[in-house]
Amino acid sequence: MECISIFDMLKIGVGPSSSHTFGPWRAGRRWIAELKENNQFNSVETITVDLFGSLSLTGKGHATDIASILGLCGYDPQTIDVSSISSIIEYIQFSEVLSLNGELDINFDPKTQIIFNKEFKKFHPNAITFTAILKDKQKTASTFYSIGGGFVVQEERKRKEKKLEEFHMFPMPIQKATDLLTYCKKKNKKISEIVLENERSLQSDKEINTRIEDIWSTMLESMYLGCHTGGTLPGGLNVRRRAYDTHKKLIGIKEYSNPTQWIESIRNTEVKFRQILKWVSCFALAVNEVNASLGRVVTAPTNGSAGVIPAVMMYYMVIENHDANFDDIKQFMLVAGEIGSLFKKGATISAAMGGCQAEIGVSSAMAAGALAELMGGTPEQVVMASEIAMEHHLGLTCDPIGGLVQIPCIERNAMGAIKAINACEMALDSDAANAKVPLDKVIETMWETAKDMNTKYKETSEGGLAVKVSLSDC
Repeated sequence: MECISIFDMLKIGVGPSSSHTFGPWRAGRRWIAELKENNQFNSVETITVDLFGSLSLTGKGHATDIASILGLCGYDPQTIDVSSISSIIEYIQFSEVLSLNGELDINFDPKTQIIFNKEFKKFHPNAITFTAILKDKQKTASTFYSIGGGFVVQEERKRKEKKLEEFHMFPMPIQKATDLLTYCKKKNKKISEIVLENERSLQSDKEINTRIEDIWSTMLESMYLGCHTGGTLPGGLNVRRRAYDTHKKLIGIKEYSNPTQWIESIRNTEVKFRQILKWVSCFALAVNEVNASLGRVVTAPTNGSAGVIPAVMMYYMVIENHDANFDDIKQFMLVAGEIGSLFKKGATISAAMGGCQAEIGVSSAMAAGALAELMGGTPEQVVMASEIAMEHHLGLTCDPIGGLVQIPCIERNAMGAIKAINACEMALDSDAANAKVPLDKVIETMWETAKDMNTKYKETSEGGLAVKVSLSDC
């Protein structure tokens, strides 16, 4: 059992992948802290980075090598100026010098000192090993596993006891959906209210509000940027940014200068039924086009599925409720984060472990449940909406062409958002007390499906569309 905060499920980071980019980036920073803790940092003479399994097979397409370098340099993915990333990497490649944590210059040639190993380690498909040769010629190495959603662990799970203590700090420990519903019934409260009580055991209301404001600000900024940026995405697939063209057709001639005014412009635009689908798709595409170009997004629960939750929240704000405010955003994020944590505890949010059902499927379930509560659904209907959304993503494979988070990943966010809205509507029209398929059973089924899935369909680019369509075909 682990104490999983909603802020573990919704993290601000840089694309294109939470497990292949954000995770290795955080692992590099973790290793720096480990070297300092062991009083070895100042003795480092040279380092190597070994990528294993899925991190190796699709590492180039996911910018795993770049992320590893940025982590070793000490940059924070939440605050780095993303426009500076190219120049930082180019300088290191040209000079063959890396400033470890921005403090210690060492010789480093990315071409030879970042090694792509196809072998898989047993603990998890996404493994990265950092090795340092010290000035006394002694060697020290640490292996980290990027387990999805930006989560990074070591096999020894050094923080296991601490995490267990944190779990018991929650006034209402929740492992399964049935636990969540029991607390709701016992206290006669909404899911968001139960989750908020737990979060208050970790931080103040002010801190909670500030972090949710930052999360929504990042989501909104990524939608805004994606809708206003044309051209093609990097990587070689020559994928045209579609959000820009779709947005231009939908909004027409409107004057605005910032995201807040943009929302009002959309609200004042006459929207027909067919256009609702286009708007939702546009929002989702926009986020994931930003993600695919090393932009800043919110892992929700992963970078590859970052567009679903903001698209559904935006749908509520500009279509369903023009009076929606921060309280609605907060309520939505509390529910979405909790639903995501149930999948993290009972299954996985890593495509390398479970295919795309673990990314788009989970994000769709998170969004469906969160929307259901905003639309007045009971806790049972919220859980039912999440179940419906995941039920119809079971078995979804992860087969990115060229190892890039572009095809089919970007479109899948639009599909996941539409499914979330549909799942919400079906749940609200249902007698959830007599639901035939409990959410917990779907989570169990998802995990069993993940274990049965062939490895080539788990973010390796060795099966599916990834082998039917090549970079040369594009």
